[in-house]
Amino acid sequence: MKLSADLRVFEGRLGHSFCNPELLVQSVTHASISSATRPDNQRLEFLGDRVLGLVMAEALLTADKAAAEGLLAPRFNAMVRKETCADVAREIGLGDVLKLGRSEMMSGGRRKEALLGDALEAVIAAVYLDGGFDAARALITRLWKGRIATVKEDARDPKTALQEWAQARGMTPPKYSEQARSGPDHQPVFTVAVRLDNEETETASAGTKRAAEQAAARALLTRLEQET
Repeated sequence: MKLSADLRVFEGRLGHSFCNPELLVQSVTHASISSATRPDNQRLEFLGDRVLGLVMAEALLTADKAAAEGLLAPRFNAMVRKETCADVAREIGLGDVLKLGRSEMMSGGRRKEALLGDALEAVIAAVYLDGGFDAARALITRLWKGRIATVKEDARDPKTALQEWAQARGMTPPKYSEQARSGPDHQPVFTVAVRLDNEETETASAGTKRAAEQAAARALLTRLEQET
């Protein structure tokens, strides 16, 4: 099987030459265009998620040999969460080579965070199956190198940090509510509010509801810490 010109260029960006090009093709094939003779990337995504997790756990242990599990766990979560995978996917131009059905293309599938993150995990699995664990480790280490080196000492996500702040003061967990949604279906903007028992509140907007919740939590936590 010969790769298309765009996939050959993408293969070069990955830094891995596939012995079985069909694995790369499958890894970039979304369910919206799959068929009996064209398998999608969902099974590869399942495997790639596990390969990424193992490599990242190993890398974080190596990067900080003194860190306790309580610090390593949030760092790990920050490295493997869907938003991070999507950011890495954008950096290597993965969206440009995705094979999507017409409806998914029309709705902006090449820019969707979940779709990009899933596809990157599928690509990782394709490299693992084609070249073995060492090849997958080399790929992940190269793509995440800067992030591993600069991961925050305390890498808890803002929602977790705000919840712990509230619970330490005898409050119930923060409550999030969607205030508005605007923009076209393929590029929505969500506005979310977060509120604590003491009536402290903040709002924020982002392209996904989860990102808006994180931004609101970050804004509120920052203000609360500045006031204490």
